[in-house]
Amino acid sequence: MTWLRSRVSALIFATIFILLSNCSENQVGMDDSRSEDKAAEEIFNSGEKEILRKRYGDAAEKFTEVERLYPYSDWAKRALIMQVYSFHKDQSYENVVSAANRFIEFHPNDKDVPYAYYLIGLSYYDQVLAIGRDQELAKEALRVFSLITKEYPESKYASSSQIRFNFLRDHLASKEMEVGRYYLKRSHYAPAINRFRGVIEEFPTTSQVPEALHRLVEAYLSLGLVNEAQTAGAILGYNYRSTEWYDRTFALLSSKGLKPKSSGNSWLSKIYRQVVKGQWL
Repeated sequence: MTWLRSRVSALIFATIFILLSNCSENQVGMDDSRSEDKAAEEIFNSGEKEILRKRYGDAAEKFTEVERLYPYSDWAKRALIMQVYSFHKDQSYENVVSAANRFIEFHPNDKDVPYAYYLIGLSYYDQVLAIGRDQELAKEALRVFSLITKEYPESKYASSSQIRFNFLRDHLASKEMEVGRYYLKRSHYAPAINRFRGVIEEFPTTSQVPEALHRLVEAYLSLGLVNEAQTAGAILGYNYRSTEWYDRTFALLSSKGLKPKSSGNSWLSKIYRQVVKGQWL
């Protein structure tokens, strides 16, 4: 019996020891977690301070450090979107796109996903304004702004995205007009017509369309293509009668004894029929 009591006592002692050990380990784990969370928060807060000092590159480094050292903490997600913001303010555009895409990939359902897309679009947009002629950047910005307005129409970034989308389309159309005018001045009528046609077909809602139609009238008349010139004038008169471009077109056609009217079966005639039916623009 003495042996049995000793055996039971030993088992009870071992059980208590294991339970105490587990509690101690759990407490250590909790303490470590709290310590890491506090450390991540401190680095994050230092990043925000750098933003207040407008030292955006330094801020981005702080937020990157949070993500690198504590990738599974709640602070890592916050730090990643703040990276995107800091990189954008620092005009580090490649890093903006990289960090924003990483945020979208890791947190596809987060409320800040539209904001991440918006900062990507702004990065392309800002470069277009700075460089002026990079159409590939403009097209990338258009793609992102279009995605925001379609996928996140209720977000607070949808309206601003639409405004920038419209501006960039007008920007691309204006570049096409520049090239078209260049060809027209040098009597290279075929490539000029292709440029003006591109504006009308690809960017029909932009402010460049009235001039594009007038330039088509000039080019077609120079080639002796009277029907096409008159049709372009008819479209211009139907949609933009109050503009200076219609006045100039009417004067140009009148000087040759012509008037705006649609005839034939050209690509312009098809557009004219769409105009009349209200299916254009």
